[in-house]
Amino acid sequence: MSVHVVLVEPEIPQNTGNISRTCACTGSPLHLIRPLGFSIDDRSVRRAGLDYWSELELHVHDSLSAFLDSAADWPMFLASTKSGRCYTQVSYPNNCYLLFGKETKGLPESLLLAHWEQCIRIPMRDCARSLNLSNSVAVILYEALRQQEFAGLLSIRSYFPSES
Repeated sequence: MSVHVVLVEPEIPQNTGNISRTCACTGSPLHLIRPLGFSIDDRSVRRAGLDYWSELELHVHDSLSAFLDSAADWPMFLASTKSGRCYTQVSYPNNCYLLFGKETKGLPESLLLAHWEQCIRIPMRDCARSLNLSNSVAVILYEALRQQEFAGLLSIRSYFPSES
């Protein structure tokens, strides 16, 4: 069982680094859609200290349309501050895709309009523009994993003997 995280044209390497670590720790494949605002070559990854990078299932797509063609048969959820549906109001099936837009602009409006029924948001105060991208990914990803009963992930009970 897995939940895929998709970053459309991410701009800030530190956000993608945090997200890659979250994906590695949860076994969630990460999809990056070009253009990227940074390099992911071996030298850059080492310099950024991304020690979980080798544990990450990474897919890089040349364009949004190329990604959409490859994932056309899978359920997708698009994170947007423009949506009226809370991320907790949907059911996340196995092998679904969670799409997040670039830090400065979010997902393209044309994409949101084409998939409006799949758009979700994280509630926040009116005075706030948005959460940090890596925080948004963690919030929604862990809700999807919770709904799947954290399949394949260790729980705290795995570390302590049963009380008797």
